[in-house]
Amino acid sequence: MEKYTFTLDRDSVSMNVVELRHLRYFVAVAEERHFGRAAARLHMAQPPLSQQIRQLESELGLQLLLRTTRRVELTPAGEAYLVRARQIIAAVSSAAGEAKRVAAGLQGRLVIGCVGSATYSLLPHLVRRLREELPDVEVAVQGEMLAPDQVGALLDGRIDLGLLRPPVDEDALKLEVLRADRLIVAVPDGHRLAERRRLRLQDLAAEDFVIHAGGGRSVMHDTVLARCREAGFEPRIRHEVAETSTLVTFVAAGLGIAVVPEPVSELMVPGVTYRPLTGQAPVELAAATRADDEAPQLKRALSVVTALVQTKP
Repeated sequence: MEKYTFTLDRDSVSMNVVELRHLRYFVAVAEERHFGRAAARLHMAQPPLSQQIRQLESELGLQLLLRTTRRVELTPAGEAYLVRARQIIAAVSSAAGEAKRVAAGLQGRLVIGCVGSATYSLLPHLVRRLREELPDVEVAVQGEMLAPDQVGALLDGRIDLGLLRPPVDEDALKLEVLRADRLIVAVPDGHRLAERRRLRLQDLAAEDFVIHAGGGRSVMHDTVLARCREAGFEPRIRHEVAETSTLVTFVAAGLGIAVVPEPVSELMVPGVTYRPLTGQAPVELAAATRADDEAPQLKRALSVVTALVQTKP
């Protein structure tokens, strides 16, 4: 049975506990000013209603209503009690509605981490779509997060959803592949390779590379290194960077070339030309979540991102 504790005035030292149904009964009688009409409104018989109101007054030790044969009037205490009773009923109703929205995934908070290449392509569209479809879900984003950093952030609860490049060797996480992105080459404007319509990895053997950070900090670092070695050469790495925007800026500055996922081309940095890379398998983009995270707003967000990826070229 629902119960609420409150006082009629701030100077009161005693606290009265009443049931929520008593408040609803009292509000109905106070608004109708008639027990018969209030009973009809509440879909109950009049004698039990009268008994419940007397029980409420007895519990409070106050007379709330003045009863006559024709009409019911409020005492001054009843007028004050009516104001508080309405506030409590409204608050309970609001709390119930909020709880239902949270349970349905329509309200809450969600923190999303994203690798650099998806930060500039997928993430803006995703955030806009989430605002449209889940306006009461607070969405925070952390872009330019390398995949290992996202794994750590997922495990310690700093983010709820990671958009990253596999592989991820962690049993506590669950991955859903969203799409496969082709590899392209970013070269400085005016570079001799910029004159070619498409490139092979072997064409890059003599070039200086700008690459994502190594030492297990970036999946793309290991991917590019492995692909170059399969092509028969060791890449000449001149610069390692943590952020994709910095990588592309270094290419624009003429500090080297870079092998990147195709969505990086949406990062419009003057001075960079992008060329397709032939003969190479694409790299996957996946949504990563904690395996035991059943938050309803997360499930809705996953549905949104999956649908968005399917419709966005």
